[in-house]
Amino acid sequence: MDTDRAKIVPHLWYAAEAEAAARFYASVFPDSRVDEVATLPGLAPSGPAGTVVLVRFTLFGQPFMAISAGPHDPFNDAVSFVVLCEDQEEVDRYWDAILRDGGEPMACGWITDRYGVRWQIVPRRLYEMMGDADPLRARRVAEEVLRQVKLDLALLEEAYRGD
Repeated sequence: MDTDRAKIVPHLWYAAEAEAAARFYASVFPDSRVDEVATLPGLAPSGPAGTVVLVRFTLFGQPFMAISAGPHDPFNDAVSFVVLCEDQEEVDRYWDAILRDGGEPMACGWITDRYGVRWQIVPRRLYEMMGDADPLRARRVAEEVLRQVKLDLALLEEAYRGD
């Protein structure tokens, strides 16, 4: 899928590093790439000719767009991208890649990348456990999530079972 056919495309505004951010994300996640980088040739509301950069990129096959257009509202917790992982190895791989390149761990599986974007690196199994029909199981898992920074699937499973 690309931005020519997609109906909804997340768009991110960076003060200055949209291209660098897109290239970083494409290096971390599979089925990802920078598709196009274009500099606005004329004067824009955000700056003179040549200072505003538009970037089209793809993460996990999902199209994104970004712009480097000077300071604006900073990224915050109101928007994050959830990466659903199949196992602990995948959680560790993405978490460590974002952390290694200037990321900041938050809590409950959240991490902020060096550009300020929030990510949730989450085992897919977590949603099954938290949605369990047994409210005690779901509560134990939710309580365990609150104790963690990077999510540990083995500990979440222990909480689920009541071990």
